[in-house]
Amino acid sequence: MKLHSDPRHLSRELALKTLFEWMFYSRNEKEILAENVCRLSEENPQGKKLISEQRLAQKILSGIIKKQKEIDQIIKDSAPEWPLAQIAYIDLAILRLAIFELEFLKTEPVKAIIDEAIELGKEYGGENSGKFVNGVLGTLLSKRETNG
Repeated sequence: MKLHSDPRHLSRELALKTLFEWMFYSRNEKEILAENVCRLSEENPQGKKLISEQRLAQKILSGIIKKQKEIDQIIKDSAPEWPLAQIAYIDLAILRLAIFELEFLKTEPVKAIIDEAIELGKEYGGENSGKFVNGVLGTLLSKRETNG
């Protein structure tokens, strides 16, 4: 698990919180991200050092929004018994974040991305979110290995 002070973790948290609000309220993601950075800056004594985290979070968000149809299809293929409308918003946001990193961003090791997604599920989701996220991502990786 990454430490809460780790820049990648902070970026993922910012992206997750912003993505969740964007999905829930259908507001402009850049405005929501700016609000979340302000909130985090107030809570974090190192708030002024959040520029790189904000940039990475924006890159992740923009990518997820651009690739949402493809990402959602991957989720449907990896969890066919769970229609997207039945997946909790926070779990869906975590899956979109992890799948974007796994399939499109590809800057971190697979294990690190999955571990972080599970931890985000445990921290922000329901009682079984970590297990659900792990199961969907595990299925995705199994299918990926099977297909070469």
